[in-house]
Amino acid sequence: MTPTTLVRPNAGFLLSHPAHFIALGFGTGLSPLAPGTVGTLLAFPLYALLARWLTPELLAGAIVGLFAIGVWACGRAGGDLGVADHGSMNWDEVVAFLAVLLFTPPGLVWQAFAFVAFRVFDIAKPPPIRHVDRTVKGGLGVMLDDAIAAFYALLVLAAAKRLLG
Repeated sequence: MTPTTLVRPNAGFLLSHPAHFIALGFGTGLSPLAPGTVGTLLAFPLYALLARWLTPELLAGAIVGLFAIGVWACGRAGGDLGVADHGSMNWDEVVAFLAVLLFTPPGLVWQAFAFVAFRVFDIAKPPPIRHVDRTVKGGLGVMLDDAIAAFYALLVLAAAKRLLG
């Protein structure tokens, strides 16, 4: 597919290539409101499904694999959209939040806290996230800044767990 000037991709774009389907979070990236947040929410049922069948070690390996797939898919979809990190591409949020959930203590309160912490770091982009977002190009750049946001969220979760016992 040649680069286009799609302001917002549509179902035709989503289904025109497997990379598009993945990069747009199985269609959640088509959400007219907050596609990154919707993609982050997709991680909850995906995590529940994967955690049911995989040990934590295998799940960690799967997340690494999903990250690698995301580098390819987001690179391809961004190229086809003509925007390297198009707002509709939310696989980066899905995979990064899967990693957060892997280390989140059980319980709805912890999961909600993890969700908010991750979204705050993903949106605010404190250093070095903003620098990575601006300088690392292609699919790796799309995926990497969210991985760093996930790391920050995990640091906050660890601190909160330590403080709360």
